[in-house]
Amino acid sequence: MDKLSEFAKRYAESGVSRFHMPGHKGVTLHGLEAVDLTEIKGADFLFEPDGVIADGERLTADAYGSAATCWSAEGTSLSIKAAVCMVRQYLGRDITVASPRNCHRAFLNACTLLGIDPVWIYPADKRSLLCECAVTPDDVRKTLLNGGVDAIYITSPDYLGGMADIRGIAKVCREFGALLIVDNAHGAYLKFVGNEHPLGCGADIVCDSAHKTLPVYTGGGYLHISKSAPKELVQLAKPAMAMFGSTSPSYLIMQSLGMCAEMLTGELPQKLRDCCERTAKVKALMKSLGIPDLSAEPMKITVGASKAGYDGGELAELMRENKMECEYSDPDAVVLMLSPYNTKTDFERLERFFMKLEKRIPLHNADCTELFGVRPEKVMSLRSAMLSPCVNIPVDESEGRICARTAMSCQPSVAAVMAGERISAEILKILKRYSIFSIDVI
Repeated sequence: MDKLSEFAKRYAESGVSRFHMPGHKGVTLHGLEAVDLTEIKGADFLFEPDGVIADGERLTADAYGSAATCWSAEGTSLSIKAAVCMVRQYLGRDITVASPRNCHRAFLNACTLLGIDPVWIYPADKRSLLCECAVTPDDVRKTLLNGGVDAIYITSPDYLGGMADIRGIAKVCREFGALLIVDNAHGAYLKFVGNEHPLGCGADIVCDSAHKTLPVYTGGGYLHISKSAPKELVQLAKPAMAMFGSTSPSYLIMQSLGMCAEMLTGELPQKLRDCCERTAKVKALMKSLGIPDLSAEPMKITVGASKAGYDGGELAELMRENKMECEYSDPDAVVLMLSPYNTKTDFERLERFFMKLEKRIPLHNADCTELFGVRPEKVMSLRSAMLSPCVNIPVDESEGRICARTAMSCQPSVAAVMAGERISAEILKILKRYSIFSIDVI
């Protein structure tokens, strides 16, 4: 058992009168109250750790091979905001960050709060799906050649399981002296199934959502600083997280992060590799049946619904009728996230579903390449728009108006329109296709 969990267990058994938060005082209501603590003596402090939390973070850093790893009890959202802040603090001036448009809302919020107006990287190869990222090292190079960019922010894997060439992008960033931040929320497990984790590919700062693919409570995440990154970033990490994070982090989440750190030094890596192999068998079955899988991730399946002749929402409902719940669906895709804790029954149920799935011809709207080639007109800065008064109106009435709150179908996905951009007729089509029927405008 990790040290934080050991402390919590001993405290739960001590019979101490709890004249501190939380209000349940350890009385069993849901079942975990006894070990749900706050920052009392011995439990350490998340943003200034020197005890059991510090030990757990060092164990996590050793597992990932980072210069330092900070725990997050607020998922990758907190890590992303801290990462952008760290770059601003390291350079000690206003900065410019360039990113593809398939970014998480947390990145947009960080830019808004820090007064950063992002430079958008548009891929040379037009995308055809709202959640995918097709940005290449050459796309990044073209952006950096324009000058003035201090950092590149990349989301990889994307929500559909697409994976960017982080090695190539990192090489370009080093050439131009730009720092590389990677939102690896969906890929915390990648370190243990190969060498494609961004830390091993040259990224300076990596944000992982441990809870997405590892045995961690919802909200558990990591902020990693690479051994090759500027050493000053290590000292900036905790203050940056404290700037954006809650002063009451969940000790239940942190205990699960501690337990996971112990497991990553034991049998969990092999279990992750076994899960990848089992997932590969499902992917092979899908291929033999002519069912498209859009994911390059080894532990994620993304059914190309429209290419298989189905609306993604319809396919997700069919899965629910067969006792399966997906991670995400839209008109084009259904995302399935796997882990070592999916049972044999889970995999067999999924295979039976695919084997019985009716064969159909692809839907006419399966290729939306031209639709997603739109480059909206920028009218205001992201910060100015996000902090302006706004009204919510029906999308059908929004043509020509300026977007006040970025509109996207999920996190992360390519925003149909960013705050500060003008809403065009083409953008209206995208919004309605992804069931966005009202929008905030200036």
